Amino acid sequence: MVKKYFRRHPIRTKRALEILPGVFSWFFILFPVWGSFVMPQLVAYYVIIFAVYWLYRSFVLTFFATISHFKIRAFSKYDYLPELKKDFGDKYQKVHHIIVIPTYQEPLATLERTLNGLAKQTFPRKNIHIMLSFEEREGEIVDQKAKVLQKKFGKQFGHLWTSKHPDIIGEIKGKSSNTCYGAKAAKKELVDKEGVPIENITITSEDADAIFHPHYFSHLTFLFLNSEKPYNRIWQGGISFYNNIWKVPAPIRVLAAIQSVSQIYILSRRDRLINFSTYSTTLKHVEEIGYWDTDVIPEDYRLFFKSYFAKKGDFEVEPIFLPIYADAVQSNGFWRTMHSQYEQIKRWAWGVSDDAYVIRQYVIVEGVPFWDKTIRVCKLIEDHFLWPVNWFAVTVSAMLPPLLNDGFNRTIIGNTLPQVTSTLLTLSLVSMFTIFIIDSSNRPAKEEKRNILSYIMQPLEFLLIPVVGFFFSALPGIDAHTRLMLGKYMEYKVTEKV
Repeated sequence: MVKKYFRRHPIRTKRALEILPGVFSWFFILFPVWGSFVMPQLVAYYVIIFAVYWLYRSFVLTFFATISHFKIRAFSKYDYLPELKKDFGDKYQKVHHIIVIPTYQEPLATLERTLNGLAKQTFPRKNIHIMLSFEEREGEIVDQKAKVLQKKFGKQFGHLWTSKHPDIIGEIKGKSSNTCYGAKAAKKELVDKEGVPIENITITSEDADAIFHPHYFSHLTFLFLNSEKPYNRIWQGGISFYNNIWKVPAPIRVLAAIQSVSQIYILSRRDRLINFSTYSTTLKHVEEIGYWDTDVIPEDYRLFFKSYFAKKGDFEVEPIFLPIYADAVQSNGFWRTMHSQYEQIKRWAWGVSDDAYVIRQYVIVEGVPFWDKTIRVCKLIEDHFLWPVNWFAVTVSAMLPPLLNDGFNRTIIGNTLPQVTSTLLTLSLVSMFTIFIIDSSNRPAKEEKRNILSYIMQPLEFLLIPVVGFFFSALPGIDAHTRLMLGKYMEYKVTEKV
């Protein structure tokens, strides 16, 4: 019945599912306010349950982030190239890697730094082929950038191609459509013109500011050749926003630390791991599923679920325990940096727009194992729907019932609610301690010599977490949910870089 309705009313069901996240978020954000007057005990139970949930998440993050941290330390020291020669002989030399770098208005210095990182790979660079996928609307400067980069790096790789993605009717301007265009162009060059077997090619979507660990493509080749089902895999490294960590304001440093450790943590959660930002898969696979979708903004989660349902659930993301360094948000001046960071988080939160697509596929696609798809979709909904709610539930909800309802304040549960939740949330600070320790261990050294004040201020910066959480998580999250609920669809905005 439900499946039949979804198929008969695709537009109506899509719109209903787009409205749902905003309704959910606003209901649970406002529930402690109006609920304190009419059902304060229920609000109290809601607050306690959420505090227990938050404590659970904190312990889980601490456990898995620590595991990932030590794995990254170990794998970073291990070069897989000798292992490839030993286990596979000359076979590994038949593997080729296409790297698509979608770029729009990226500074030339950033692109040079990214290509420098690729030039340090231990895997034979003659088997590494780079597609710089520019946007045609960037103008004449594209040719200038391409000429400089071709002159400097053209002979360091198997190929260094450039493409200009035109504005195409029906496409949404952004990373997904540009990556799709660049990937198809690279396939024409390497497969159609040169005859390299598509079965031997991986393809990587690399953010223009990302820098791979030198062993990344040797490690990727090893996993590709060892996999029983290489064409049913995406490989994901640990995104760490450390390229410019010492140059950005304190609030951005704190946010970058939290995001980096969160990305490290997720590598050890195979049940929750979904590709993000910069990742690798096989060219044969993206050819089979029709490449990246061109009518969406969030490309990474969409690619995963498109792949997952196309392969009837026989698809997963495999971790690569190596860091991929990226830029924290940095613009010209403090306030422009804050604005750029807000816009970036809002764009990430716009990933909730994919939930309508995922839920629809969950309902109508047959042959996918029920419990596996149910768990995956529920975890996606949990992350996306609770994005704006978390901050309010953790920071202010416990205070509202006793504050707004004097009668409830005189009850036992009303009188003890703040103390109970405070104890639970204090225990959950173990995750913040973990984030600080792992961040301090992985953060690159400051270029200039640090003074004592710098060392003292580093842990104190984490006192900004409640403020950072509101302005760079809750607020952009509810902004994105509300826009989607009202049908005010976002346009892709590139994060300003300096």
